[in-house]
Amino acid sequence: MGISNRTYTLRKCSYAVDFDRVRRDVNIVIEDDKIKYVGNEVEGDELDCSEFIVIPGLVNAHTHSAMTVLRGLYDEGELREWLSVIWKEEEKLSKDLMRLGTELAITEMIMWGTTAFIDMYFNPDQVRDLSLAYGIRSMAGPVLMRDKSVDDVIKELKALGEHDLFKPIINVHSLYAVDLAKIRELKESLNERPYIHMHLSETREELSEIKRKYGLFPIELIYRENLIKYTHGVHLGWVSSWELSYLKASLGVTHCPSSNMKLATGGSFPMREALINSINVTLGTDGAASNNSLSMFHEMKTAVLLQRHNYWSTEINASDVFMAATFNGYKMFGLKGGKIEPGYLADLVLIDKYQLYPWIENRILSHVVYNPPRSVDIVIVAGKIIYKKNGKLDDKFKKLINSLSSYF
Repeated sequence: MGISNRTYTLRKCSYAVDFDRVRRDVNIVIEDDKIKYVGNEVEGDELDCSEFIVIPGLVNAHTHSAMTVLRGLYDEGELREWLSVIWKEEEKLSKDLMRLGTELAITEMIMWGTTAFIDMYFNPDQVRDLSLAYGIRSMAGPVLMRDKSVDDVIKELKALGEHDLFKPIINVHSLYAVDLAKIRELKESLNERPYIHMHLSETREELSEIKRKYGLFPIELIYRENLIKYTHGVHLGWVSSWELSYLKASLGVTHCPSSNMKLATGGSFPMREALINSINVTLGTDGAASNNSLSMFHEMKTAVLLQRHNYWSTEINASDVFMAATFNGYKMFGLKGGKIEPGYLADLVLIDKYQLYPWIENRILSHVVYNPPRSVDIVIVAGKIIYKKNGKLDDKFKKLINSLSSYF
């Protein structure tokens, strides 16, 4: 399946799946980095798509890529206990090992149909370089914690630069790991509109600690400090009803159901109320040390099942979590993507149709979410094919795993 022109056609795709629409036997014309037509039109090279179901690329809106090297390290601890173990191990990580972990995560995510991810770790320069090398979209940046100065964060941020596939951001670990004075200093130091990616309202313990220290709940505090419009909040398992109105002004939020359940954080992300309040809800895997899986297919299924379990209601459905993992994820990036429509980014995933059956139009989206595919066949980002199953990337992935074994 090769192309030689900037314009080509995925011809006779078995199904094209969006969160709000499923089409059968359609052509998708791609010109440069965007979708030009969806329908009967044909232009440029023709690639047979009849054996595939096409979905928009998946966005992992919160992860810690390098933590693939810590996968399985400590799977039995609750969050604070788990963090104390993980932080000690992270102090031992070399730059080379973090690079290897990040490269493993990127290849793994691509092989799972992820076309964009938002990263929080200590090697944003490596995330940038590897993302560009593999052709996947990413956002990453320095992490503000107690042991790092605001000046260092700003210098590191500016040094990262920007690219069509990469955007620098600021990561604030959490309100319990960073003094409020530092966050205020950070805000004053930024001349442009910042993007602040932060763990927020993750546990009951965090709520109690922040309330005792500042007299407000975490989201209330971010709102009072006039930071809410710059904030991408992650986890939010302990959110009060009145705080939802504050989150309307945020960049959006990310639900990480697998990680939250594994670390026994309790609470419940209020997805239904968040959607009612027009908050941009996205999904993330979190890191491979707290989730173990980097599959957004698994995360979609887990999200809808957890929401139904917690609400005693089937109101949250496959369409909601699919939108969160596609369209809403691209919205978080500030990009027109996540849909198979003219004018949208040509970030697409092709799945062998024999994994998703029976072939009944109104069931296909349900199959994608509730019976996730075991693998994907082709991944396209910005109109370029960056992955073909059983190709060079699969071989590279095996070599990276072999390299990792030498460290242990």
